[in-house]
Amino acid sequence: MSCITKHYLNEFSVVGVWKIEEDISTLLKMAVLDAEDRKRYREFRSNSRKLEFLSVRALLSELLGNEARIVYNKNNKPFIKDGSHFISISHSFRLTAIMLSTNEQVGIDLEYMNANIGAFASKFINRREKVVKDPVKSRYHLYLHWCAKEALYKICDKEGISIKHNIIIEPFEPEDSGQIKGRVKTKNIDLSFDLFYSRYENYAIVWTKKKIL
Repeated sequence: MSCITKHYLNEFSVVGVWKIEEDISTLLKMAVLDAEDRKRYREFRSNSRKLEFLSVRALLSELLGNEARIVYNKNNKPFIKDGSHFISISHSFRLTAIMLSTNEQVGIDLEYMNANIGAFASKFINRREKVVKDPVKSRYHLYLHWCAKEALYKICDKEGISIKHNIIIEPFEPEDSGQIKGRVKTKNIDLSFDLFYSRYENYAIVWTKKKIL
């Protein structure tokens, strides 16, 4: 199906989403791989991981053109090789998302809502955070908290951040789309963020962007 949406947030930033309906051979023809990409690709054993990797490259070409390349730092955080954009990547089940910006750091996370997330909510929800009691809404609400925290973890790119204790999501009522307030606070960081979320079929998607010195 290839790229299902390009959402331009402003003249500097865009979110692209790819729905994986192709097989590996088809995606190999669509993705533009250099020598380093091919080396990384050969290391993957599972077909699902190969599909994720190829869909990221295909989506990147859709957003920035065939010359764009992804490189990684020691923490496996992705960067655009020529330094033209900040980038954040997420994938879950059959969706892949990329967020790009020329002037702000970015973070995006998406999750396919198929797990009993309530069973391990205590691992990432802290006492300051509130989840609705309605059993129908609470599962989605928890996924939004998780995605928001993952997006903030990615944008800060700092070691030693606890998802549960150092990232706080302010109370909000879950809708199909909306805005969330979040904060990252450690001994060395104290930053507030505006995050935006949406629901696509059975996926929760959250993204944020900010100039961070």
